[in-house]
Amino acid sequence: MVATPQPFLFGEDHLTAGIALSLANGEVKGKISKQALQKIRESHAIVQEIIEKGLPVYGINTGFGPLCTTSISKEETRILQKNILQSHSVGVGAPIANQLAKLMLVLKVHSLSRGYSGISETTLNRILWHIEHDAIPVVPSQGSVGASGDLAPLSHLFLPLLGLGKVAYKDRILSGAEFFKETKLQAIELGPKEGLALINGTQFITAHAVMVTDRLHNCLAHADVIGAMMVEGLQGSIKPFYKELHALRPYKGTIHVAKRIQLLLEGSEIMEDHIDCERVQDPYSLRCIPQVHGASRNTWLHLKELLEVELNSVTDNPLIINKDLTISGGNFHGQPLAMALDYACLAASELGNISDRRIYLALEGNSPGIPKLLMKQTGINSGYMILQYTSAALASENKGLCFPASADSIPTSLGQEDHVSMGSISGRKALQVIENVEKIMAIELLTAAQAFEFRKPLRSGVLLEMVHQEVRKKVSFATQDRVFADDIEAGIQMVQDKTIIRVVNSVSKKKGLSLRTPFNKEFEVY
Repeated sequence: MVATPQPFLFGEDHLTAGIALSLANGEVKGKISKQALQKIRESHAIVQEIIEKGLPVYGINTGFGPLCTTSISKEETRILQKNILQSHSVGVGAPIANQLAKLMLVLKVHSLSRGYSGISETTLNRILWHIEHDAIPVVPSQGSVGASGDLAPLSHLFLPLLGLGKVAYKDRILSGAEFFKETKLQAIELGPKEGLALINGTQFITAHAVMVTDRLHNCLAHADVIGAMMVEGLQGSIKPFYKELHALRPYKGTIHVAKRIQLLLEGSEIMEDHIDCERVQDPYSLRCIPQVHGASRNTWLHLKELLEVELNSVTDNPLIINKDLTISGGNFHGQPLAMALDYACLAASELGNISDRRIYLALEGNSPGIPKLLMKQTGINSGYMILQYTSAALASENKGLCFPASADSIPTSLGQEDHVSMGSISGRKALQVIENVEKIMAIELLTAAQAFEFRKPLRSGVLLEMVHQEVRKKVSFATQDRVFADDIEAGIQMVQDKTIIRVVNSVSKKKGLSLRTPFNKEFEVY
């Protein structure tokens, strides 16, 4: 992740996925800059002027969606803004994680602070209060079609401004009324356009894209380390990782992965022992790690680049360009991220697919010195056989989840919204697949560590040796059957909390080693 500025200036500084997460996690404070505040005030004043003059502008003094030709009187504009939050709060399903909901708040503040939305300073300050006091609205996971913004989830996100909805606060779920009673806050009276500015936008999709960027990157980093350990355990060849090969097909991701694997294997006695053996080619799951992991790396990079555009964009509607120009357009449409998230979903799934193939390969017993099922006394013991059942089940489930949500569109709003992105579903599915991949990788970590053990007394390079030692702190070498679910849970924890990556980084720093490649900035900074 990228180093974060202190503090972050909403509406002015450049937001990245890493900074957004730091803000949501409370590691960095955010505030609205003086320059942004001036723009916010000017935009808000223009909205007030539109109301005073009675000029017909969508969402300010007209109805919404198919009611865009219905005029709303000056007196009714405030009622309209409150009603839109209530009428659009139609989300269903389990609530999204608090971290995702908090990310939505962060992203919304940054977008509104650009000064094109007509939001009031008072409303923005209340949203900032929620971020700073970790008072996180409860947002249902289903109900957005990702077109006129993420209307339903954003409506739920901002119901607490009115004393409605639910809030996760101090380890409890409170109703809006209970929340106000505890905090002594009072309902915000939304001015013209404010309700629409709050619920139009792509913050649900974008928050998911931030999480996908972070968690997929973690999977990619683990895939290289665990894949390298499996190459050692099964005594694969190092030649498929030579730079001379990849210079002839120079995809950035492929070169990056090949270089990292080569550095991870550097100084390995196991590799040295294999140099003159009779095996000419390894199976694809070992030999093609650079090409497969690299393709997923390239997909991740595509998402990162598009996400940074979205994070620093204004995605509500209509937009107040200046006092003479207000535009009702389609910046809220989720298609740009919807397609990229579907692509990322496939990239994650492929990491799981090749990982499952390596798990299976490790069990076959066709590598010299490696017993079938990774255990010497089988028959009475099943060894690691059934762990691969789980990885196969997860890989299969992922394939079903790879159907692109963005390939579908069902018209809504009486045909006014006749093409929608379904990007909210793209984001949710991508996170589901990544969670499954984390579990598959945990199983590969266990099988690779088991195979690695059979190479003793030969030693690997210092990085993989230290990774193996870390695994053994949590999961012992298996000489007979046991409840492997406990081992898998320990493995999942190590993957999700980035224990393995921290070990690699720590040892690299201590030993003066580096896994840097020519494309480090693209693939390791976000």
